[in-house]
Amino acid sequence: MSVPDQYAAVVETSRHITNLLERDYRIIITHGNGPQVGFILLRSEHSRGILHPVPLDSIVADTQGALGYQIQQALENEFRRRGLKKSVAAVVTQTLVDRNDPAFLHPTKPIGEFYTREQAEDRIKVEGWKMLEDAGRGWRRVVASPAPVRIVESELIGQLVKSGYVVVAAGGGGIPVVADERGMLKGVAAVIDKDLASAVLARDVRADLLVISTGVEKVCLNFGQPNQRALDRITVAEAQRYMTEGHFRPGSMLPKIQACVQFIEHSKREALITNPENLSAALEGKTGTRLAGV
Repeated sequence: MSVPDQYAAVVETSRHITNLLERDYRIIITHGNGPQVGFILLRSEHSRGILHPVPLDSIVADTQGALGYQIQQALENEFRRRGLKKSVAAVVTQTLVDRNDPAFLHPTKPIGEFYTREQAEDRIKVEGWKMLEDAGRGWRRVVASPAPVRIVESELIGQLVKSGYVVVAAGGGGIPVVADERGMLKGVAAVIDKDLASAVLARDVRADLLVISTGVEKVCLNFGQPNQRALDRITVAEAQRYMTEGHFRPGSMLPKIQACVQFIEHSKREALITNPENLSAALEGKTGTRLAGV
């Protein structure tokens, strides 16, 4: 709920990432930005009539810069403590989406604060927003969440990694952009799932492994129920069956499993899901959930 809290979380995760760098892994770091986007939208609302509103694509860019700065600083401070001679590069990253993606016709991703019906009608009329009533709690703006097609800066990111840099990229799923007939890019009001964008980046740079660091040590079936069962290793076919059976919640574990499946199907390599404190042990095969083609 504050910038110092955010930085403390970054510092903690940076320690675990540095453990991997000491073992000569080459790493690209991606990250989410959901709370940060919400805070900027809230500030924009409170300054309505005083300052200009901030477009959603610019908000994603702003959060990439701020979080990239914190990750750079936390990692390089940790490098100094350990005597590691490494550098971090944060890349403001654009993610290309299809301008004809059906998601643009049916926005479903709620962002920002809650409004009364009267306020919502005003935003629809004045701003052209699309808004939906959210479970009796009020009205919220909804935007499209199109599928990521390509990471625009993927070649640059790959070159930086090959040159020895630790790279921070595709923050918040990347800045959503569309291309016209000439290939000219333009930002759009949308949000891209960070896990799916990470899978596309991993595919584009030919990564050996996609690792999703989240809040649980292992993926579980029947999560939170008495018959909960942790998974050590699953195949793509098993993952698809579990998704069909409804074991993974949308907006939580589901996009992570989808991202892993997409990466494996494109790359024929593997993916891993665990929490930050178990990254090293999971890469050694001691914990986490490993996903593979067979």
